[in-house]
Amino acid sequence: VSDILDAEDGKQLKLILKKLHAADTADLIEQLSPPERLEVLRLLKGHIDPEILTYLDEDVRETLIESLSDKEIAALLDHLESDDALDVIEGLDEDRQRTLLKAIPSQDRALYEQSLAWPDQSAGRLMRREVVTIPGFWTVGQTVDYLRNPKTETPVFFYNIIVVGPSHKPVGVIGLAQLLRSARATPVAKIMNKDVTLIPVNMKQEDVAFLFRQYGYVDMPVVDESDRLVGAITVDDIVFVMEEEMNDNILKMGGVREDDFYADVMNTTKRRLSWLVVNLMTAILASIVIAVFDAEIKNVVALAILMPIVASMGGNAGTQTLTVAVRALATNELTTSNAMRIMYKEVLVGGMNGVIFAILGGILAYFWFANPFIGFIIGAAMIINMVAAGFFGIFIPVTLEKLGADPAVSSSVFLTTITDVIGFLSFLGIASLVLF
Repeated sequence: VSDILDAEDGKQLKLILKKLHAADTADLIEQLSPPERLEVLRLLKGHIDPEILTYLDEDVRETLIESLSDKEIAALLDHLESDDALDVIEGLDEDRQRTLLKAIPSQDRALYEQSLAWPDQSAGRLMRREVVTIPGFWTVGQTVDYLRNPKTETPVFFYNIIVVGPSHKPVGVIGLAQLLRSARATPVAKIMNKDVTLIPVNMKQEDVAFLFRQYGYVDMPVVDESDRLVGAITVDDIVFVMEEEMNDNILKMGGVREDDFYADVMNTTKRRLSWLVVNLMTAILASIVIAVFDAEIKNVVALAILMPIVASMGGNAGTQTLTVAVRALATNELTTSNAMRIMYKEVLVGGMNGVIFAILGGILAYFWFANPFIGFIIGAAMIINMVAAGFFGIFIPVTLEKLGADPAVSSSVFLTTITDVIGFLSFLGIASLVLF
């Protein structure tokens, strides 16, 4: 493709991309350099598959959209389902959103403006407006004929038909398999599933994902505050939510607020700066603890050599516990009802691992410095710090969750500080008692 771009062969480029799925084309565009991406747009002018936009990384998509006019973007969005189009629109800044919405037909614009008014990362932002609804007094035959009618507008893919009452409130759903297996004369009210879960439009997307994962849903109706049908969420949207939540937690655990892989140098630097400043503050706190024992360190050089081992082992043990805890909180497996039991287990695990590595560290220190007291000091500090790591690896994320903070964002910073401080304090404190 790079060679084709150098030759400015638009015809050959179209032939190659025509064979690819939109997701694969998006991956290909992301692999190209920024100037090459813009060249692809130029050569494909008027022949861009709108689906490509839905699969592009947000930073890459934002760059490409900047090179398109509002009229061109509106034309692309017109070929997308409402949830995919909204995903593209909400990724733009407010000024660009306003100018773009003016270029969209009034009926569609009203729907997008209403969706944008709902909370970010909610069911209202996730759902699609295109749904198949029928009245409860129809028969299976009437429903099939309705779906076969070329004038009937339906989503490209759908799994359930939503049965609504007079006030457009869902009263049941019918799966397509159930519909096709039923006789034409059968009333839909007889075969519909009345025990249907309705998704509130303001529900958080991670809570929606939990319902889909917990109960194996594939297509669920979304209702407003009056329980009137406003859209539907399908399992393909939930797959993206689950991936997004997983990636988000991984990034936050590393002190990165969002995926900056495709961002430019300045934006990447800004995104990472804040947590590095926080880390600097916490590192200074650990250094203050060391400074308290500067006289002991000057007299026994072995203490300076072995200090990082205690802090590092505690930090790694704590990170293992923390990773499991954050994941369990995200999947609702760790709750206030079982937090104490899990915390007790992790403390025992930390203690057992502490004893094992205390023996190994003690033996190493003894042969390294020919001093049994040094071996005892590092062994005792190792046990204390790894027990603390097990305890705080659960306590910190659970506490942050209770306070309404995201445990994936700041847990690692607090945990690293605590294990460093406890590690240095226990190691140097015990050393001052034993050796001095």
